[in-house]
Amino acid sequence: MFSTFAVLPCFSQSSFFTPSDTLHNKRRNIVYASYGTAYTLSYIGLYHLWYKQNGMSNFKFHNDNKHWLQMDKIGHFTTAYQMGEDAINVLRWAGVSNKKAIWQGGVSGLLYLTGVEILDGFSNDYGFSWGDQTANALGSMFVIGQELMWNEQRLRLKFSYFPSKYAQYRPELLGKNWIESWLKDYNGQTYWLSLSPGSFGQQNSFPKWLCLSFGYSANGMTGSYINPTFNNAGEPIPDFTRYRQYFFSLDLDLTKLKPKSPFLKMLFSTFGYIKFPFSALEYNQMDGFVFRSIYF
Repeated sequence: MFSTFAVLPCFSQSSFFTPSDTLHNKRRNIVYASYGTAYTLSYIGLYHLWYKQNGMSNFKFHNDNKHWLQMDKIGHFTTAYQMGEDAINVLRWAGVSNKKAIWQGGVSGLLYLTGVEILDGFSNDYGFSWGDQTANALGSMFVIGQELMWNEQRLRLKFSYFPSKYAQYRPELLGKNWIESWLKDYNGQTYWLSLSPGSFGQQNSFPKWLCLSFGYSANGMTGSYINPTFNNAGEPIPDFTRYRQYFFSLDLDLTKLKPKSPFLKMLFSTFGYIKFPFSALEYNQMDGFVFRSIYF
């Protein structure tokens, strides 16, 4: 995910954070140059830190639609969505016309993740996944469609994470530390769809910033498709059952708050992708319904 602040220099003047009413060529050039630089450097970094170490081969395709109980596909969908909304907001800040901002910004996540998918295609360990690419495209369509319909995001995709117990058994795959596990361990990730009834209907008195949130996660996964008996160090792994989890909870939509400060508006937008911890009702295939007094 690319934060808005990854492409905007940090200035203290509030006027800097105020979106331009007309095309601001200097801002637009900053946006295009910053995104181009960030994308290029991230590809180079991924190649040297990940793909090159694992080895490269001829381009190939890989069907991984049944892996990770589809958590990775939802991750692709959410990442493309979030990158697209960020880019739309930044282009609006630069004064780019609304239609251009929606289409150019909305497809940015798809374009970037397509590059990552191509790198996967040349990797020894992976391959170009049409399942991933479909999820990328749907995520971009989800953000573009809402902007064209409502000129805002009423259905927000969010993310939460809490460390799981499974990474310790396969640190080479699920992460050797908290930061790696945050990215790699799908057992600790939950993806959410948050919506406020107050965003639908002009006479609705329900506060727009208070949302109903529906989550999906999965647990018991020490391998992508099946759980192995031993890890790379030859140590035995307990026999875990892989299962899906579904959640209902409440959430806060910071983007619906209207502070006077343009800086605060941008800050709320940047952190608007994180699901707020709340009580949650869970249903899973192991225990049925479970009430969580607090769920991250």
